[in-house]
Amino acid sequence: MERTYTIPLRDVKNVPRTIRASKAIRSVQEFLQKHMKADEIKLDASVNEKIWERGIQKIPSKIKVKATKDKDGIVEATLAE
Repeated sequence: MERTYTIPLRDVKNVPRTIRASKAIRSVQEFLQKHMKADEIKLDASVNEKIWERGIQKIPSKIKVKATKDKDGIVEATLAE
């Protein structure tokens, strides 16, 4: 199963600036767990680089990812273009 999601990260902007990027990574994982109904989420390096692109304080307001779920229930997320 393969789906494309636009994940909003505007709620993460309300946390302290020193933990925004790491909180955004956790937020993406929680979003994918909820919507893909999976226990294990693997984020590609491109997703990580996109969130950390402008540093820890200035995260993007949203991110578009392509999530693929295999037969074992593991979801792999890559940056959608």
